Amino acid sequence: HRALWFWSAGTPGVGKTTLGKELASRAGLSYVNVGDLAKEGELYEGFDQEYDCPILDEDRVIDELEDRMGEGGVVVDYHGCDFFPERWFHIVFVLRTDNSFLYDRLQSRGYTGKKLQDNIQCEIFQTLYEEAMLSYKKEIVHQLPSNTPEDLERNLDQIMQWIEQWMKDNN
Repeated sequence: HRALWFWSAGTPGVGKTTLGKELASRAGLSYVNVGDLAKEGELYEGFDQEYDCPILDEDRVIDELEDRMGEGGVVVDYHGCDFFPERWFHIVFVLRTDNSFLYDRLQSRGYTGKKLQDNIQCEIFQTLYEEAMLSYKKEIVHQLPSNTPEDLERNLDQIMQWIEQWMKDNN
């Protein structure tokens, strides 16, 4: 596993954490939730009043992850991507959720007003997919539907097949 890295991306509420944890467990990889890492290490540089959330200190996050990423075998879970070094990832999965599902998921997390609307807009305009396409080689960026439990199983099967193929090609 030594040099295999994934990154799962997408708007909050699309299922990144569920997919990331399950994938790490099935494939024997380590799992890093960047939001949790930032919270534990207080890797912030201020607070955004408008969105009612802390502002990530991206440089400190990179420093914190550098050694772990050097070892490989890591699944990284975060919604943004443009600050991660390109060399860190062999494959990037952007999860996409229909807005009817996403709206309910975000509301149940307590998202309201501008925070709710902006995250829905972000998904409508495929903002994170486009960000990933600009930040990494196009051939490593893949979109996966993430609406139902069946989608989750299909995605996990597909990614496990990809890992097996990668292991054959690189060992």
